[in-house]
Amino acid sequence: MAQRTVLVVLFDGVQSLDVTGPVEVFTGADLCLADRKGGYLVRTASLDGGPVRTSSGLTLTPDSTLADAPAPHTLVVPGGLGTCSADPGLTGWLRENGPRAERLVSVCTGAIRLAEAGLLEGRRATTHWAYCDRLAEQHPGVEVDPDPIYVRDGHVATSAGVTAGIDLALALVEEDLGREVALTVARHLVVFLRRPGNQAQFSAQLAAQTARREPLREVQQWITEHPADDLSVDALAARARLSPRHFARAFLAETGLTPGKYVERVRVEHARRLLEDTSDGIEEVSRACGYGTPEAMRRAFVKVLGAAPAEYRRRFHPVPTVPSAVPHRQESETPCR
Repeated sequence: MAQRTVLVVLFDGVQSLDVTGPVEVFTGADLCLADRKGGYLVRTASLDGGPVRTSSGLTLTPDSTLADAPAPHTLVVPGGLGTCSADPGLTGWLRENGPRAERLVSVCTGAIRLAEAGLLEGRRATTHWAYCDRLAEQHPGVEVDPDPIYVRDGHVATSAGVTAGIDLALALVEEDLGREVALTVARHLVVFLRRPGNQAQFSAQLAAQTARREPLREVQQWITEHPADDLSVDALAARARLSPRHFARAFLAETGLTPGKYVERVRVEHARRLLEDTSDGIEEVSRACGYGTPEAMRRAFVKVLGAAPAEYRRRFHPVPTVPSAVPHRQESETPCR
């Protein structure tokens, strides 16, 4: 099988992890192949071939200009603050060359660049949860899904913020080279190969604004720290020293969510973490998160996450690794050699 060229686009203001995350995954996968056949040739390029300064101040030196770069099998467009301003040159290059790639990939707000080039028109896509509304408003022809950590629509794959680029890259490696190679890379990077694309961007579930007034901020904090308590409007209003009607209106105005919706999301967030990180039973988890019954928690999970608690745990609870089954490696060693 021919080697796949992965071309990562660089520009000023790029998010460094959007670049290095996928690069480490694809390069690590290539190192895992004994004969180096069917792996990846990873290259970076900027419009003029000059160094770029990332949003965190690092300087990255590309391998070439975009014009001189090899034709990519997989074209990766990272995000970062640099996507907040227009770049006609890069947009034009993507519009002309993007359709020629066998696979188009964006990380974080790189989806904005793809949309500007018309490459997401009529497609389902995602981006960092904080920029989903902007993407939808500026590009109404794109079906923006704010929840998944990545979305596949034909040969186009878009991912959520920053580290979601690693998840997407691992999924592509698994598709190309098999689960064993992807799992080896994941272990080397000390991440789990366990997040399917339909796992929600959980930060999006709690993306409510922080209230300006102190009593309401205290109530928000109380909800987060006491999910099993009485979190009815009456109880929360009493804690804020407001009437229930005044509290409900003020909470919605300052956070963008009703008290009930905010409580629901906090409880789901708490429950999914217990399901991921503990071996507590479903009934025990439901009590710890303030659900009256396991059935009530199941309904909340299906509504918010699209999966029942038992199914969620099956997908996302890490399987313990038997220590003797994993050979010891020095940190300086490559993933497979």
